Amino acid sequence: MPSTIVTLKLNGAERELIARPSTTLLTALRETFGLMGAKRGCAQGGCGSCTVLLDGRPVVSCLIPVVTVDGSAVETIEGLADGDRLSDVQQAFVDLFATQCGFCTPGMIMSATALLNRKPDPTRQEVTEAICGNVCRCTGYEPIISAVLTAAERRRGARLEPAEAEV
Repeated sequence: MPSTIVTLKLNGAERELIARPSTTLLTALRETFGLMGAKRGCAQGGCGSCTVLLDGRPVVSCLIPVVTVDGSAVETIEGLADGDRLSDVQQAFVDLFATQCGFCTPGMIMSATALLNRKPDPTRQEVTEAICGNVCRCTGYEPIISAVLTAAERRRGARLEPAEAEV
C-alpha cells in the first residue's frame, strides 16, 4: 500500500505529513512533528502514556494508524499551555505534586482535560474512571485525583470572576 498525505489540525495549526499505512499517530507526533510529550509506554494501548485528544476525545495514539485520522483535530500536551502559562490542569498537577517521574503525566493530563472539557464538575468517581486507562507507578493516584478535582474547582471559580463575583 502506498504512502498517503495526511492533513491534521495539530494543536490548532494545519499540518501535513506523508505516512505509510503502518505509521501510528504516536510515531507521527514524535518522529515527524517532534512532539515528544506523548510517550511510548507499552505500545499496546494499556498504559495511557501516549494519550492525546482526537477531535476532543482521549485516545491512545500508539494504536491509531495516522492515515485513519486524516482531517481530524489532534491536541497534545504541548498544545495545552499558552506560551509560558500552563493550562489549569497542568498547573494543578504542579501545585499538588501530582507528578513523580513524569512519564505518565502527559497522558494523565490529556485524559483529565478531556473529562473537564465535557464535565466541568466531576465527582471523584468520574475522575477515577476518566484516568483508569492511565497507569502511574509513582504517585499512587491520590495526588493525581486531587489535582484534577482542584483544576475543576479552579475552572468553576474562574467562571465566576469577575462579573459574578461582584454581585
